[in-house]
Amino acid sequence: MAASAPDDGTVIIKKYANRRLYNTESSSYITLEHLAEMVRQKRDFKVVDAKSGEDITHNVLTQIIMEEESSGKQMLPVNFLRQLIGMYGDSMQSMVPQFLEESLEAFQRNQSQFRDAMAGAFAAGPFADLAKRNMEMFAAATGGMKPTPAQPNAAEGKAELAELKAQLAALQEKLDKLGG
Repeated sequence: MAASAPDDGTVIIKKYANRRLYNTESSSYITLEHLAEMVRQKRDFKVVDAKSGEDITHNVLTQIIMEEESSGKQMLPVNFLRQLIGMYGDSMQSMVPQFLEESLEAFQRNQSQFRDAMAGAFAAGPFADLAKRNMEMFAAATGGMKPTPAQPNAAEGKAELAELKAQLAALQEKLDKLGG
């Protein structure tokens, strides 16, 4: 077993009996959160048992999903999980992994195409900023985050402040005339 990444760019992660994970590329101990981030960055890695050299990547990835699901970031509906468990031992079991993989790849392609289409639709025109803010709020709502209000730039803020001051002065003048 090589102590560093193979020629294909796959990072080797060693898992020790004490459950610690060692990244041979960075020569440091890492956590499951680090591995999850590597997945999101599309970094290829292989987790091996430090003692036996056995490939345990599948088990560790499943463990990451369990951690994500238990931390309140549930993505897998109960009915889906029941159906998935029901497929174990079924004559179609061997087809499920390929079907799920292809389905997720198609979903990601469609998601990317949808984002590109929306970006093109809102790239120009009088309602582009409004549409962009609406999409940001929609994305924030579907992501479980609060939307970030658009911050006016400094020039807009100064102009608005000057207008408010002028309105306040006009109101004060009217009050002075009524009272005086």
